[in-house]
Amino acid sequence: MEHHQHRDTPVLNKSVPVRHPGRWISAAIILLLVAGLLQSLFTNPNFRWDIVGTYILDVKVVQGVGWTLLLTVASMVLAIVLAILLAVMRQSDNPVFRWSSWVWVWFFRGTPVYTQLVFWGLVTVLYPAFTLGIPFGPELFSYALSDPSKGLIPAILGLGLNESAYLAEIFRAGLKSVDRGQQEAAEALGMSKGKIMWRIILPQAMRIIVPPTGNETIGMLKTTSLVLAVPFTLDLTFATNALANRIYLPIPLLIVAAFWYLLVTSILMVGQHYLEAYYGRGVDNQAPAAGVNPAAAKASGAGADAHHSMKTDFPEESAR
Repeated sequence: MEHHQHRDTPVLNKSVPVRHPGRWISAAIILLLVAGLLQSLFTNPNFRWDIVGTYILDVKVVQGVGWTLLLTVASMVLAIVLAILLAVMRQSDNPVFRWSSWVWVWFFRGTPVYTQLVFWGLVTVLYPAFTLGIPFGPELFSYALSDPSKGLIPAILGLGLNESAYLAEIFRAGLKSVDRGQQEAAEALGMSKGKIMWRIILPQAMRIIVPPTGNETIGMLKTTSLVLAVPFTLDLTFATNALANRIYLPIPLLIVAAFWYLLVTSILMVGQHYLEAYYGRGVDNQAPAAGVNPAAAKASGAGADAHHSMKTDFPEESAR
């Protein structure tokens, strides 16, 4: 009986991994290209690494990094606040709220950010004073508009309002990803709509909202290079361009600007990773189901069939 069972059980052959010569060839090509690039970077005198080392910690450059970070943070805070409001308005039962949100997104997504920055830089030309009064009647109050921030406030407004249109769509997608039944259950418990949004809907939607918002923040960091349109002349791009024009060496200063943008972007990516891990806990960290080895399953099935056949052929042995 034991010999019969052993004979019917298949023997698992030792598997040989599939060879992929294309992987090794493509890897060798990439390594050769990287080696050639590194050789060019370190042997080409036109890069002027001595100038890069001289200006990478220049006072104007470091101040430009600070102003760029300030523009990024202030613009994203303004954009996030407006995006939450616009996303909630888009979900509202009030048609005026829904259409107002749609028109906002349509306008600010449909016009270039450079054009909007130029407009906000010239807004005091269009509206030299803020006036409050009766339409087509007497003025009750008037205040002369000016820009003591030397372009900082128009730059934040231009960047933040433009970004709010994109974030509003991201937030709307996140809110719609939450099951409608949870809101209905909360309403059945007597919770107000505001509390439902802040305590139930938004915390779950953040898992969908955070990754694209992190990408938009990184994009905003680089979009600040356009604030010369306002004009605002203290950011990193303007500072490095001014130094390059002074010494007539644009390439080393471009490398300096690229280094700082890469450094700040890398830090933001690390922060985005931890935010995604925080809001994705309990969902993204679920252990995947253990895979089943097909050969082992086949062997197990064959063994079971052999055992069943043995019971059929030798019922008296099975009864023992």
